[in-house]
Amino acid sequence: MKKKIAIFTFNGELMCFAHALLNAIDLHEKGHEVKLIIEGSSTQLLPQLHNPDKPFSKQYQKCRDLDLLDGICKACANKMGTLEFAQEHDLPVIGNMSGHPAMEDYIADGYEIISM
Repeated sequence: MKKKIAIFTFNGELMCFAHALLNAIDLHEKGHEVKLIIEGSSTQLLPQLHNPDKPFSKQYQKCRDLDLLDGICKACANKMGTLEFAQEHDLPVIGNMSGHPAMEDYIADGYEIISM
């Protein structure tokens, strides 16, 4: 049974975030509908993930190429100093719940929520 899955990343530690990328790709390749939402301190990783010489940048780019990246948290990116970076790189910024992406929007659309 194929599912709709929204993966919310909060942890800014690269090794934890990498598992979100890997799982998003794996679930997508197995036929599930996946959306990746970058929240919390994980928003600080954006400049590093855009650098092709850094670890896991290829997996991040693959998520973007597969259109799995649904959005970046506006409030958290602002707090972590990467909001301007996200906007300059045309990343989707979400802030419909006091500046943050609302999980309820995904739940209402039938997505299971996974937070990492």
